[in-house]
Order: sequence, then C-alpha cells, then structure tokens
Amino acid sequence: MQDLLSRIRIVLVNTSHPGNIGGVARAMKNMGLSRLVLVAPQEFPSAKADARSSGATDLLSQAQVVHDLPAAVAGCGLVIGTSARSRHIPWPLMNPRQTAVQALHEASQHDVALVFGREDRGLTNEELQQCNCHMHIPTNAEFSSLNLAAAVQVIAYELRMHTLALAEKAELEQPQWGTEWDIELATNDELERLFEHMQQTLVDIDFLDPANPRQLMPRLRRLYLRARPDKVETNILRGILSATQKTLKS
Repeated sequence: MQDLLSRIRIVLVNTSHPGNIGGVARAMKNMGLSRLVLVAPQEFPSAKADARSSGATDLLSQAQVVHDLPAAVAGCGLVIGTSARSRHIPWPLMNPRQTAVQALHEASQHDVALVFGREDRGLTNEELQQCNCHMHIPTNAEFSSLNLAAAVQVIAYELRMHTLALAEKAELEQPQWGTEWDIELATNDELERLFEHMQQTLVDIDFLDPANPRQLMPRLRRLYLRARPDKVETNILRGILSATQKTLKS
C-alpha cells in the first residue's frame, strides 16, 4: 500500500514563506507521503524550511522545483486542486475523505497530484481549470482560514487512514470514477496540448473571438476534464482539429 502513496504528489504553488514548506514536509512524512513538488517558491532552499520540517529534511532535499503548474503535474492522470471558495463556473468537488478514496484508487494506474495554492489567495481560476476536480475542506464558515501545512495535514491524514483500511481489506466507500478501461487515460500535459490545439482551431474558424473569449474555454475544459478522455480519444479529437485546420487552408 505504501507504493500507492509514492505515486501521489503534493504540489505547492508559489509558496511565500519557507517555513510553510517545512511544515508541509513534516505533515507529509508523518503520514507516509514523500513526493513534494514546488512551483516557483519565493524562498527555497531555506534554513527556515529545514527548521520547521522537524527532521523531514530528506523530503526537502528531494523536492522537485519547477517554474509552472503544467510542469508540476506532467504525467499525472488525475489532478485535484484545493479551493476554499465557490467559483463562477462550478467544477466537480470532493471533500478530503472522498479525495483520498479517489486518489488511492487511481494511484494504482497513474500518478496523482494534489495541488495547494498560495497562502494568501490560493489557486487562480486559470490554475484550477487545469485540474480534473477540486477539493474543499469544510471548515467553520465563521473562521475558515487554514494554514497551508494544516491543510496538507488534513488530506495526508485521510490518505493514511484509507491506506490502512485498504491494507486491512475493510469495507470502503466507492470511488466516484472507475479506472477499469481498455486504454490508459490521457495525462494532464496531453490534455493541455489538446486544449491549446482546440483554442487555436476555434479561433481559426471564427468561433472563438480572442478579444471577447467569455467563458468558452473554461467551460470546454470543464467538459473534457470531467469526461476523462483516454489517450486514443484525445488523439482522435486532435486529429479532427488538424483536419479542420487543413480544410481551412485548402
């Protein structure tokens, strides 16, 4: 079961205080998680992070540092972004317990990323639109502020408990999505290339006005991320787009 946890990445986006990175490493190691990915941290490496990790410096030394979110989730078949507030366009939403069930169910098939945003404002809408679904921690509505390390501790605990339950062959909740499929699911980076291709094609056929895009691409993203297309389906869609562009040029 530890192998499942090794396929789960904790991704921190643009963390401002290195102490929070150390606190996250400590929370992860407590619960058996080991893969930490940092997207453009404002200060790292840092002695402050080492001190707050309380001995989890091995996770810090192995942490992967990348420049943007697509690089952090490349190769992942499931990407879950944390969201503290409702969005203009509703997205599939799970609580931490449901997230743990789904993440571990899919970790046997592909890597899974759990993405946490900035301390002061979380993830942007654009970043959340790169995720298959969102996770919301149901805190007290009258005092909903949650420290970054504490938020990671919540989901890490649920992952740990579900891992122990799997090991004991307990009766578990059913995951929301199955992975019994004849073709491997498309990864996040493959879907991003599909969205870029789709957007350019829609501009080419004058369906999408770049000067007034409204909510077209976010809604299309939601549609395809919810549908979870596999690699062959993604290639078919891109083939249709390429044929459309070729027809325009003929």
